[in-house]
Amino acid sequence: MHDDRTQREIAAVAAALIVDEGLPARAAQARALQQLGLPARTPLPDAAAQDAAVREHLAIFHADTQPRELAALRATALVWMQRLAAFEPLLGGAVWHGTATRRSDIHLQLFSDDPKAVEIALINAGVAYDAAQARGLHGREVPVLHVSVRCEALGERVGLHLWVNDGAARRGARLPDELGRTPRGTADEVRALLAAAEDAA
Repeated sequence: MHDDRTQREIAAVAAALIVDEGLPARAAQARALQQLGLPARTPLPDAAAQDAAVREHLAIFHADTQPRELAALRATALVWMQRLAAFEPLLGGAVWHGTATRRSDIHLQLFSDDPKAVEIALINAGVAYDAAQARGLHGREVPVLHVSVRCEALGERVGLHLWVNDGAARRGARLPDELGRTPRGTADEVRALLAAAEDAA
């Protein structure tokens, strides 16, 4: 029972860090262990427990603001998906799964057999970016282009991360994740989510 309670505490503290500070789940859980004074080897909550804690935190502390902020980020993501349509963009992360707030970044998976093609498209459009490498789809190291973009509905700039995969990586990119969810969505699916939210408002 103590273990269950500890797991719930870790998940709750990590959820606050994920939502309020925009930390990735793994980093948030590591910081939660420190804040709770727990050993680094303490078992961590699984993805389902962490997702449930994030949604509970949103419901308790952000119910008034989160739906509008999520819609604003999805609308901004859709603009960029349309601009980058040649690279078959898929939206992932909190903006896709519905747990994003204004502190969340937008993550787009792009596909191109020419790894420089996305950079050239940004340069031609006059878009400034920073380039890095990170472990992306299927565990491969891929270029990630970081862009600061204007989110009109929020009246501020947000982070847009463009993960540049080769064309073959698209295979399996939409297989269900460990929670049984479609991990990434197309522009049409994002458009449908926005329309459904508008109808429900």
